[in-house]
Amino acid sequence: MPKSGFVHLVGAGPGDADYLTIKAARLITQARLVVHDRLVGRGVMDLIPKDAEVISVGKESDHHILPQPQINELLLKLAMDGRDVVRLKGGDPFVFGRGGEEAMYLAAHDIGFEIVPGVSAAVGCAASTGVPLTHRGLATSVRFVTGHLRENDGLDLDWKSLADPACTLVVYMGIANAGKITEGLLGAGLAPQTPAMLIENGTTPQQRVMRTTLAELPAAITAHCFHPPSLMVIGKVVDVGAVLEQGMGKQ
Repeated sequence: MPKSGFVHLVGAGPGDADYLTIKAARLITQARLVVHDRLVGRGVMDLIPKDAEVISVGKESDHHILPQPQINELLLKLAMDGRDVVRLKGGDPFVFGRGGEEAMYLAAHDIGFEIVPGVSAAVGCAASTGVPLTHRGLATSVRFVTGHLRENDGLDLDWKSLADPACTLVVYMGIANAGKITEGLLGAGLAPQTPAMLIENGTTPQQRVMRTTLAELPAAITAHCFHPPSLMVIGKVVDVGAVLEQGMGKQ
């Protein structure tokens, strides 16, 4: 029986390969076997050695190449075969990346693993547009929530706590449910004119950014044809980003 392998749960960052940590870049460039999700930037994928084995288990909201339980089983099988696996995930493995589920599954089967954090999509995309997620006098906290819901399920969010004008709200996977999110926040008392922003394909050459207001957010998504992967940023700091972005890149 071969010695059990090892699984590296690696955060690939928000898209741009320059956002990789040094450790993540080293593991990727030395990898012999990579299991990756869909939301891994092209530049990051290009760092994988040409002779490495690459397995895609990419997921979209309405289509999974492999359901999560099968991904867990795949990682287990590869490790039990003695393989050293780089499990590559967009953003940070532990921020809406289901890295915790995979780590728990590996731990339950006595498989060695490590967590290599990455720059999360929220932090990286906000920075790329000049938006400080916290800012003195405007935002004393930041919340990351998922706007994705399974069929026939509702959005199980505490709208009252989220509708805090002193908090920045970043919504992952929320494009399809923007109307429900806006309705929930407005119903909980957040002002209609609260600044809001959409970031599509953040930190990549295909990045698109649009600033609007909370009340106009659903209509703006439709009018400008925003699609996943996109983030919604809601809060006063969006206006700060509009100012800072003008000076970004100047040398």
